[in-house]
Amino acid sequence: MGTTQSPRSDTRARIVAIALELFSEHGYERTSLREIADRLGVTKAALYYHFKTKEDIVHGIVATTAAPIDELITWGREQTWTPEVRDELIRRFAAGMSERAPLLRFFQENQPALRDLPAGQEFRDRMIALVRLVHGPGASFEDRLRAMMSLFTINSALFLLYQDQRPEVDRYIGDVPVAEATREEAIEAAQHVALEICRLIVRPAPTD
Repeated sequence: MGTTQSPRSDTRARIVAIALELFSEHGYERTSLREIADRLGVTKAALYYHFKTKEDIVHGIVATTAAPIDELITWGREQTWTPEVRDELIRRFAAGMSERAPLLRFFQENQPALRDLPAGQEFRDRMIALVRLVHGPGASFEDRLRAMMSLFTINSALFLLYQDQRPEVDRYIGDVPVAEATREEAIEAAQHVALEICRLIVRPAPTD
């Protein structure tokens, strides 16, 4: 049986989506609740009914758009680490983040402002949990670093794609045009590079 959102939940979802756009465009600190309300076409009082502060909205952004990460962490914790599980974690992360590029852009461009917010810490905790699942128990520092780099390759690809799409960006290095990509091509390339990195993760041989 299908389900439908209530008007209240639908409004909250619209607020989260619009706030994510504005925070990414102008920055968290430079975006006011008034601007969010104006973009939504509602009064500030109507916005307060759903979110009292910008910090509350950020928490809503993380809770709403990080769902694939939570699902992946749950799945990973149910598995016994193997190279196949390691690679599948990378593939699923890439697939989940493909449709959530605005979330990654938001965190990349607002790191200083979000550093001390609980929602920012919650997102960092999620990423650390994923890193640990990718490298598994008993990993060396190098393998932990490889796990971190493999996951952030996905983030970096989406960030690079966004930079390429900005109208003011120089499309040439000297006389040579910069190679551009679609989102699908960027995710495919990121997954390929991420798997190359994480396949260097080795498990220590058992000792007698």
